[in-house]
Amino acid sequence: MDRKVRVGIIGCGGIANGKHLPSLSKLPDVELVAFCDLIEERAVKAKEQYGTPDAKVYTDYHELLKDPTIEVVHVLTPNRAHADISIDALHAGKHVMCEKPMAKTAADAKRMLDAARETGKMLTIGYQHRSKNEAKYLKAVIDRGDLGEIYFAKALAIRRRGTPNWGVFLNEYEQGGGPLIDIATHSLDLTLYLMNNYEPKMVVGNTFKKVENPQAGNPWGGWKDEDNKLEDSAFGYVVMKNGAVVTVESSWALNTAVPIQEGSTMLMGTKAGAHIINGETVINKVEFGRQEQIKPDFAKGGVAFYEGNSSDPALNEARQWIDAVEGKGTPVVKPEQAYVVSQILEAIYTSAKTGKPVFFD
Repeated sequence: MDRKVRVGIIGCGGIANGKHLPSLSKLPDVELVAFCDLIEERAVKAKEQYGTPDAKVYTDYHELLKDPTIEVVHVLTPNRAHADISIDALHAGKHVMCEKPMAKTAADAKRMLDAARETGKMLTIGYQHRSKNEAKYLKAVIDRGDLGEIYFAKALAIRRRGTPNWGVFLNEYEQGGGPLIDIATHSLDLTLYLMNNYEPKMVVGNTFKKVENPQAGNPWGGWKDEDNKLEDSAFGYVVMKNGAVVTVESSWALNTAVPIQEGSTMLMGTKAGAHIINGETVINKVEFGRQEQIKPDFAKGGVAFYEGNSSDPALNEARQWIDAVEGKGTPVVKPEQAYVVSQILEAIYTSAKTGKPVFFD
């Protein structure tokens, strides 16, 4: 394979090492040639493990962007920095993969969208749950019309106890919020994608910080109360312009006996319903006057859109993204879609603060 896509990494922390770097390193047409982090040791370590022999290390991302041989940049920083770095990278002539959420605020997400349009460079957001084989299967079923008109859906990301206490997860300035912007963002993105509906009309929501001593049972341990002022749960009610309703349910700590993984969704249509919950995919409908459930087997191969895909959604995401860079298609996650997700998340936070619904133009 002659063509090599030269990639620069900005942000060499947890999401880089847990998702992007292992996936990109498995693609034979990718070279990881530059690593940037405010903590130089992180960038050095990432280079040693994943970089080409001549890969460079930076602590200032502006210097990385000056390299004209870098074609793609992955922005893997805290949420607050997503917009400025992505916009600078786009204007430097790079295609950009930015980790979710698109930005800390909807206004920043809009600036990113505008920059992509102005430069003509590709911008995508790291919503890897779309790249799960379950999601690809269900998307094909829905696009065929099997569910009919989807008029009610649930975006679900419920942890009984699972508050992340490392990095900047508990830092509102850096991240913008708690479980709503952290994990519900995945579920909402997947739900809207499967519905193919990006036209919200009104949002009402509320956030809570209610669970006493959530450190108890937390798999990652505790924290100082003064270090965590973020919501432990958040809920939203979204009315779309066509009348469809989407509920958003998320938590880091909630007294529920049944946790629901991020990237879970329920969809109810006029002909049938379907869900992806905790990795199980079910289509429910009536056939010959009988209620029935269909549970696809993803342990075996399937039709063309499934065959050959990894069971790892992060690897599928990376492969599809690099294919788009090479001109073999378009990114699965479009910035216009991710912008709507950011708008809805922000509207839930705004409604929670004001006690009023938020209306879209």
